[in-house]
Amino acid sequence: MSADWFRRRFLPRGPLPAPRPPRPRASPVPYRRPRFLRGSGSSSGPTDASRRPDARPVRSPVRGRSLPWNAGYAEIINAEKSEFNEDQAACGKLCIRRCEFGVEEDQEWLTLCSEEFLTGHYWALFDGHGGPAAAILAANTLHSCLRRQLEAVVEGMVATQPPMHLSGRCICPSDPQFVEEKGIRTEDLVIGALESAFQECDEVIGRELEASGQVGGCTALVAMSLKGKLYVANAGDSRAILVRRDEVRPLSSEFTPETERQRIQQLAFIYPELLAGEFTRLEFPRRLKGDDLGQKVLFRDHHMSGWSYKCVEKSDLKYPLIHGQGRQARLLGTLAVSRGLGDHQLRVLDTNIQLKPFLLSVPQVTVLNMDQLEPQEEDVVVMATDGLWDVLSNEQVARLVRHFLPGNREDPHRFSELAKMLIRSTQGMDDSPIQEGQVSYDDVSVFVIPLHHQGQGHSSH
Repeated sequence: MSADWFRRRFLPRGPLPAPRPPRPRASPVPYRRPRFLRGSGSSSGPTDASRRPDARPVRSPVRGRSLPWNAGYAEIINAEKSEFNEDQAACGKLCIRRCEFGVEEDQEWLTLCSEEFLTGHYWALFDGHGGPAAAILAANTLHSCLRRQLEAVVEGMVATQPPMHLSGRCICPSDPQFVEEKGIRTEDLVIGALESAFQECDEVIGRELEASGQVGGCTALVAMSLKGKLYVANAGDSRAILVRRDEVRPLSSEFTPETERQRIQQLAFIYPELLAGEFTRLEFPRRLKGDDLGQKVLFRDHHMSGWSYKCVEKSDLKYPLIHGQGRQARLLGTLAVSRGLGDHQLRVLDTNIQLKPFLLSVPQVTVLNMDQLEPQEEDVVVMATDGLWDVLSNEQVARLVRHFLPGNREDPHRFSELAKMLIRSTQGMDDSPIQEGQVSYDDVSVFVIPLHHQGQGHSSH
């Protein structure tokens, strides 16, 4: 039987119907707002209110619902940039169990009395990109990853000095000296746990998104209190600052195309196939034109922090991987997409490919020693997604904090009210103390964490 006979016998006459487009797979998690906003009027879907900048509702927890350390929270959805609010938030109490090693060094998890738990508190913001799925997964997952990673090193954390062998065995009498020479401290174990938790969470997000046929990623900004210290871990362009009466201190470093430029260019150098033949990894002061061919122009590559000149070739006329500077910089092309945490520092504009986990940035961790700080009554940490920082500087936020708190000391919900006031100051509203008329059209989420009498607030699950 020939192929022609088969076609005439079994296929319908006339042109074949066009194939049906594949149905989009279901999201790995349903869309929802943070649990501690329940009862605040937020819905499980897009807001029914007008999305005009002057009519977007600012939401915060209902009065009577306490967050850890009596922290405040508020959020506002974007001005029709996307259907959903792509920011997510989480907070709660971390209960870290100790593990014992048996005779054969097998771990046995013990349920201990509550006073024997090592406890801490946790606040986190996630800014999703390419959809809300990655941010929702991160908000539901990262705290569990962090608890597991901390439990794996808790015996070393409670020791005066982290032991070389967690089982307590001493193979070499000089082991404590080697640990001391390396300068390894208890806080280094916590930093390592945070970094490992980010990696573990990213792998979980990658599996879930791949299984559901989705792409996207999110930033992550985490503050965690543990044993008298506040750890701030960041991957992305959200930001945390410490505001005191006479000090403003950055607690995080932002990942932007400018700060990540050499790392991304090096990836393009090692894996040129990721550029898909459409982009050039070289950076130029502006997008090159056809008239630039044959001319010597300024450029820089992955191995350069300075600049040089090169003769423009045809391949240099492709879209630049990095364009612009500062907070307005953009990274163009497939290298911008990661499958989990920390992708927005690269400003995703193209979602043709998903990178492997080893291509992701390691979070940067800052440690604030609360015992040495001796917090005063109006000392706070302000954590917010980039929608706030796009229009307000650190100094402007600090001025707003200092303007608001002294006159509202009797209000038990003053920190949520402060978070709402900070957001209103990004909406060009007439009652804003700044009166500069700047408007953020992005999603904005803000935590305000008071440091005085820290640890007396209730946890939220």
